[in-house]
Amino acid sequence: MLEDDPLYQDRYMPRKFKIGIAIPPTNDVDILTNDLGLIAIIENGKIKGYNICVGGGMSTTHGNPDHYARLASPLAYVEGTEEKTLKAVYEVLTIQRDYGNRSDRKLARLKYTVDRLGLAWWREELERRCGFGLEDPKPFQFTSRRDDYGWSQNHNKLWYYTLFVENGRVLDTPELKMKQALLEIAESGKAAFRFTSSQNLIISDIRKDDKKAVEDILERYGLIGHTERATKLRGNAIACVALNTCALALAEAQRYMPTLITKIEALLTQHGLQDEELIMRMTGCPNGCARPYAAEVGFVGTAYGRYNLHFGGDRLGLRLNKVYKESLNEDEILAELDAAFGAFKAERSTGETFGDFSYRKYILPANAEA
Repeated sequence: MLEDDPLYQDRYMPRKFKIGIAIPPTNDVDILTNDLGLIAIIENGKIKGYNICVGGGMSTTHGNPDHYARLASPLAYVEGTEEKTLKAVYEVLTIQRDYGNRSDRKLARLKYTVDRLGLAWWREELERRCGFGLEDPKPFQFTSRRDDYGWSQNHNKLWYYTLFVENGRVLDTPELKMKQALLEIAESGKAAFRFTSSQNLIISDIRKDDKKAVEDILERYGLIGHTERATKLRGNAIACVALNTCALALAEAQRYMPTLITKIEALLTQHGLQDEELIMRMTGCPNGCARPYAAEVGFVGTAYGRYNLHFGGDRLGLRLNKVYKESLNEDEILAELDAAFGAFKAERSTGETFGDFSYRKYILPANAEA
């Protein structure tokens, strides 16, 4: 049996390994939530190289402080050829292969290897294995991490339509035949499909002569209106599948999030905050599949109908949030958000996001007391 081979036991990587690529100023892939992230450094409109970031990962365990969410840390910059970048990526994998935890699956992700050995060690070892020098990470700036809905065109003059798909569920309902519409587009042969990191769908690679045919299908089935009606809150929200699909789920997420969003939208409107670009995410357990710890407001299931409420993540995905209140039911969640939105409206600084405000008002004081 392969499992009895000592080499297999010594080298087998028992946990997932996620790799992402981001091109600033857009962070639509939540780059720092990945085990390995490549951030493109652009000069004069051309990619000159990549910052290599290591150690991201969202999974946690309730009640176990040794199992935690982490954002990837910028480690080094690789300039030049694709070959050098791929070599660096490969050697990050070999380091994890050789030094990753093999005794505890919960500690087998790269983030724990990074924290155990330290960034200085990682930089030195990666440079040694690559056989060429690495530079310090270059400055970069993100301005957004939301999907841009609607029509866009790339440099090859192909058209793309980003469709709002709430929590990634492609369904036919009496009000909206999304599945049927997408089937008709697929059967036309005039477009391809791409999935976004925020659970939406890009109808892609549409030639100019085919754009009207695809647009007519979208219009006929009401999908353009559906996308345009999505509020900023709903358009940014994501949720994991949770109950009844996932065996690890403790609470609902994907099926429940739309209902909760409707009630939260009413609170935002009540406080005159309906145009806020809030990032809100929900999971049915602490494993973090919808990246709730990198949201401005996160809901993490603890039991059926109950969630930890997280505040303080930033708008662009560069800071994790923290638990604000534990194991709340819906009424308690809405009461806490009502109070927080009221305080935000009254006390926010000019241009301050809710994530930054809630971090300043609720998370920093709690950390100081601790």
